[in-house]
Amino acid sequence: MSDEREKNAVFRQANSADAGNDPRIPRTTAATQMKSDFGIDIPSEVVPLPSSGKTYPVGSSFHGCDSVDIKAMTAREEDILTSSALLKKGTVLSELIKSCLMDKTINPNELLSGDRNALMVAIRVTGYGPDYDADIQCPECEVKSAHSFNLGTLPIKRLEIDPVTPGTNLFEFKLPRTGKTVKFKFMTGRDEEDIMSMQQKQKKLGMTIDSAISTTLLYSIVSIDGIDDRAKIAAFSKAIPAQDSLALRNYIRENEPGITMRQESECTACGHIEEVDMPLGPTFLWPSARR
Repeated sequence: MSDEREKNAVFRQANSADAGNDPRIPRTTAATQMKSDFGIDIPSEVVPLPSSGKTYPVGSSFHGCDSVDIKAMTAREEDILTSSALLKKGTVLSELIKSCLMDKTINPNELLSGDRNALMVAIRVTGYGPDYDADIQCPECEVKSAHSFNLGTLPIKRLEIDPVTPGTNLFEFKLPRTGKTVKFKFMTGRDEEDIMSMQQKQKKLGMTIDSAISTTLLYSIVSIDGIDDRAKIAAFSKAIPAQDSLALRNYIRENEPGITMRQESECTACGHIEEVDMPLGPTFLWPSARR
């Protein structure tokens, strides 16, 4: 995310729909227009992919890729962030990533959640800089105090385990208590949006039962000892012994690629120093001073 990276003013998305449809008309992008009219370069950034492209099939733009290119956030992306329609649908993040990806053939919903998070952080940095201010509650004295995180220094957590078959989002784990062999996947953007949609429907119906653990298992498990019937997996996700549930969830958490959203924080009240989770509040994508 260094400012010293080479800038690229040639983007693939046409600024004019007509120009994009008619091969006789030269394609003009927003970036080239800005360069031509105002002498301003819209920079691009190289973003490391935590998955290293291991989980994407042959033919995918991400297959075997260690990094991808994005363009910097502009007012157009701010329009996306403040779109009431996208907020209601829960698709703001997907549309934001899609708008900033240089390769417009990529469907953000197919990306692993960890890869999406890496892109989200990078896009945020290109738009508003690396500083992110949030309130942190001290685990020692329980006093809340302001802390400034540096998004540009968050470490990448690479995928270290290999999929069952190269180019697939499919991994294997043996449950310690029942001895069942589970094949699982890391959740994708589509899974996240499906879960959000389901939770919204449940809320409207007045269903207040918290099923976060069983829902996570349902969306992660692909098969149990070769059984891939979704109804049976749903039942298994609710009846799995707690020891097996915890072991599987810990294995997934420890191996899931992504961004390590933790940094050291010092309490201004008692001086306690501890590594804390970064809270992703509203100001992460909508800094109050700029909204």
